[in-house]
Amino acid sequence: MRGKATREALACGPEETASESANVPTTEPSGEVAAPKSTGEEQAPKPQEPAPQAPAPAASKPAPPSEDVPSAPLLLAVEDVSDSSVTVSWEPPERLGKLGLQGYVLELRREGALEWVPVNSRPMMVTQQTVRNLALGDKFFIRVAAVSSAGAGPPAVLDQPVHIQRIIEAPKIRVPRHLRQTYVRQVGEMINLQIPFQGNPEPQASWTHNGHALDSQRVSVRTGDQDSILFIRSAQRSDSGCYELTVQLEGLEAKAAIDILVIDKPGSPSSIRLLDVWGCNAALEWTPPQDTGNTEILGYTVQKADKKTGQWFTVLERYHPTTCTISDLIVGNSYSFRVFSENRCGLSASAAVTKELAHIQKTDIVAKPKSFVERDFSEAPSFTQPLADHTSTPGYSTQLFCSVRASPKPRIIWMKNKMDIQGDPKYRALSEQGVCTLEIRKPSPFDSGVYTCKAINVLGEASVDCRLEVKGGSEALD
Repeated sequence: MRGKATREALACGPEETASESANVPTTEPSGEVAAPKSTGEEQAPKPQEPAPQAPAPAASKPAPPSEDVPSAPLLLAVEDVSDSSVTVSWEPPERLGKLGLQGYVLELRREGALEWVPVNSRPMMVTQQTVRNLALGDKFFIRVAAVSSAGAGPPAVLDQPVHIQRIIEAPKIRVPRHLRQTYVRQVGEMINLQIPFQGNPEPQASWTHNGHALDSQRVSVRTGDQDSILFIRSAQRSDSGCYELTVQLEGLEAKAAIDILVIDKPGSPSSIRLLDVWGCNAALEWTPPQDTGNTEILGYTVQKADKKTGQWFTVLERYHPTTCTISDLIVGNSYSFRVFSENRCGLSASAAVTKELAHIQKTDIVAKPKSFVERDFSEAPSFTQPLADHTSTPGYSTQLFCSVRASPKPRIIWMKNKMDIQGDPKYRALSEQGVCTLEIRKPSPFDSGVYTCKAINVLGEASVDCRLEVKGGSEALD
């Protein structure tokens, strides 16, 4: 810093050199430094005191030769200015000096002041520096000098002063993607729109509805520093329209329009009439509803009800034309018809109903049945499955089976050894669907013999036999 002090002594005298040494700030390694504080001389000039008498020329230190000190840095320029900092850059000098380059010293001089204040206390080997913690409204000049061990070279000075002022970022509204087209809600649903925006300093936001101020009784707005929220607790159809958000900042503004459509169920068709009835068909015609519910009609639902039951049945859904023909009606019935309108919210709450009934008349039709020969299914009894010989064990009930076919139904008689056993409680006879069964309850050897099943009707009779053998205990073991 000896070369720096020498240069300042030559340029400004001993008093300025001492003042600069008292105001040297701390240098940050990254090339960023804090702004030096203003001296009392800049804030309030003091009365000039007589300068001390300059020493004799023989006692002063001779100036270093020009070849030993570097030349002025090149292309000094301002890279960036914010509301509290400034960044400058430069290029190395053409001549570095015989003793080599030690770094650069950046200095500021506020507008109206005479003193140059160093930003860094020691030379720094950087070609770009950022000075921070500057006050709004400051205007100052900047210069930079290259320093070698022989001293500081001539400085490079900016032509114009740097003005620290508030940086204004133009306002901008970022409308969410789903709000860039018409925003549709149903009656009674909640509307909650959050619209982000940006701007510096904080802009002022305002809303309008179709060009008029919002109704504070229905719509509430909350605006922060980065977004604005529009809230409607229960939407009504009157809330439909264009909502415009305006963001203003010191004469600059940005606008965004959001279209909101609040829809409801449609009204019923205006009128309906029965055009014609023929055969099993009826023709209807109706007019579209006057109230579409703020959206397009998707179609109509046509229903019918007969006079006897009064129950409604759907015959057409999402039907677009306003005329239709209902077919397949039942002869002899009288029908009423009704039509509902339908949109995105659903069917209309009521329907248009025909005033007159559609009577499906019976036609005079004479039935002429075809003559046919009636087939005679009468048949004499015949056994399709005969009785089979059977061996049983005493004390265990046994059954005999056979099947018979006859028309008319035959009378069944069971016999044992040619003797009728009807009514004997030891035997139980059953006949169902032509299957004849005889159950012998707990037979004994005495029940052995020949059993006969006889079927009799008006056309004849038939019989089948079988032998039942009931073996005693010793015989069964054999």
